Amino acid sequence: MAPAKILVVDDDPAVRNLIQRFLIRQNYQVESAEDGKTALALFEQFNPDLVILDVNLPDVIGFNLCQEMQSRNGVFVLMLTSRADEADKIRGFSKGADDYLTKPFGLGELEVRVAAILRRQRVVTTAEQKRLVFEKLMIDPVRREVTLNTQPVPLTALEFDLLHFLASHPGRVWRRSELIQEVWDYEYVGDQRVVDVHIGQIRKKIEIDASQPALIQTVRGVGYKFESSSQAQQFE
Repeated sequence: MAPAKILVVDDDPAVRNLIQRFLIRQNYQVESAEDGKTALALFEQFNPDLVILDVNLPDVIGFNLCQEMQSRNGVFVLMLTSRADEADKIRGFSKGADDYLTKPFGLGELEVRVAAILRRQRVVTTAEQKRLVFEKLMIDPVRREVTLNTQPVPLTALEFDLLHFLASHPGRVWRRSELIQEVWDYEYVGDQRVVDVHIGQIRKKIEIDASQPALIQTVRGVGYKFESSSQAQQFE
């Protein structure tokens, strides 16, 4: 299997070079950029599997660049910031970020976060490859596509993973901590409201009325469950 490709975007040359050298030693293919304009050009040429993206860039806000990259191909994004404010983290996740690392950070922690994100690219099992169809909603885990009334639904990588996981276990109630462990794929240390943010984004895209969701339902005091009036049909 070819090594994963990672694009590092940070205007601080010391941080950028440190991360790049470290990741190359971990056998990743790595490119780097110091600003948003260069990052977008490299993004198109390099087609990375993961972008490590600083929030504060000289020519663009990292949150907006994250959203722009996500809209193109659903790439994984790990945000870097010197701000530990929880509101910033929630904002980053709402823009499509898959994870968030606060400066200063240890290279060991960076390695764990990167590996956890890239594990979501694992080869799915035969059972997991089956398309799930609930009336007008179709979820295809191989193509990583969702359609509603035959129209494509633009989901970020993490939104897709969360929806597919919930839909694969209809009727089962999941606590936020369980969803983080199952979907984020490691022990996330932080505000579990990140789950609420992603659920809210998915609802806006698949529910008729996001304020009164029918598919992804809130179970007060516990967490969330996926419900459908029809039994899931699975197709090869």
